[in-house]
Amino acid sequence: MDIQARRPLTRAEKLDWLCLSRSERVGPVTFHHLIRRYGSAAAALDALPELARRGGRSLKPWPRASAERELEAVEAAGARLLAAAEPDYPAPLAAIEDAPPLVTVKGEAALLTKPAIAVVGARNASANGRRFARDLARDLGAAGLVVVSGLARGIDAAAHEGSLGSGTVAVLAGGIDVPYPPENEPLYDRIVGEGGAAVAELPPGTEPKAQHFPRRNRIIAGLSLGVVVVEAALRSGSLITARQALDQGREIFSVPGSPLDPRCQGTNNLLRQGAVLTESAEDVLRVIAAQAGASIRPGQTGNYIAESNDYDGSLESVGTADPARQAVLSALSPSPIAVDELARQCQVPAAKVAAVLLELELAGRIDRHPGHKVSLTIA
Repeated sequence: MDIQARRPLTRAEKLDWLCLSRSERVGPVTFHHLIRRYGSAAAALDALPELARRGGRSLKPWPRASAERELEAVEAAGARLLAAAEPDYPAPLAAIEDAPPLVTVKGEAALLTKPAIAVVGARNASANGRRFARDLARDLGAAGLVVVSGLARGIDAAAHEGSLGSGTVAVLAGGIDVPYPPENEPLYDRIVGEGGAAVAELPPGTEPKAQHFPRRNRIIAGLSLGVVVVEAALRSGSLITARQALDQGREIFSVPGSPLDPRCQGTNNLLRQGAVLTESAEDVLRVIAAQAGASIRPGQTGNYIAESNDYDGSLESVGTADPARQAVLSALSPSPIAVDELARQCQVPAAKVAAVLLELELAGRIDRHPGHKVSLTIA
């Protein structure tokens, strides 16, 4: 289904999406598999307990009363909940494998439909780094790009400040009402109050924890045509964002720095690995111009119509004693393997492999990895 054919969800449908997406062991990839298999969140919720039982565990969907409370909290925060099946959901983000089923948006949601570029970097940025990020973001915004970053201190904050006048998007690691760090709350207020937008995947009231930041970083990359890294140490969240952007097929831009400054070791290493050397907005625009004017094709998560194949979504399609199930289980190990390769090795149709993996994931027996890979969960 083309992304333009999407429609707004009713309140009841949005509650179904919330219940499914917040259910235990239903991550973004599993969520999209379930929607494609069953055609709606309501039907997937009905099937969930039996699917998990067949995988060897019990599972109860997230309570509807909890979904009601979350939706009310979103509205109380002056925000809106945007589902991946809706027209306003950003096309680049919808194209990634683990696109968030729902995001909370506060401010100017229309920015999410415009071409965007991410600018990220060190929290303990140098004065020159902050100035460069601010000027770069200003120039990219003037050229018509929305600047996306993570509201962190240092480079992120400077990028937001530079693009306030043209439109900037802050992606939060916690809830939509929990800007972090607290010192950037005034900047957050300016962003959502002066034509920018804030985006969050987690429920309102969620305090950001260490494990939330990689999830946030994939959204920063997913919203953008490319990621510019201004300053970054060899071990930094900015490099995680760059790696996720590479996995998503995005462009990577890196600003060179002094080899004597640890904050530039990561960016210089990106250049060694083939990132675009970036000294001005023109370096970015020269690469991104063609993409910025082109439509983004939605990936697997852009199709919410049940697939037509030899797996019909029914529980009987894959039995517990099915040879296909045994073949898949035997081929799995703690080392990640591509799903396509798994299907080839097992000589099992891809649709049936997907069905087995779905049940095993809901039972907590497999883990999913970037690049459409899976592995057995290590107890």
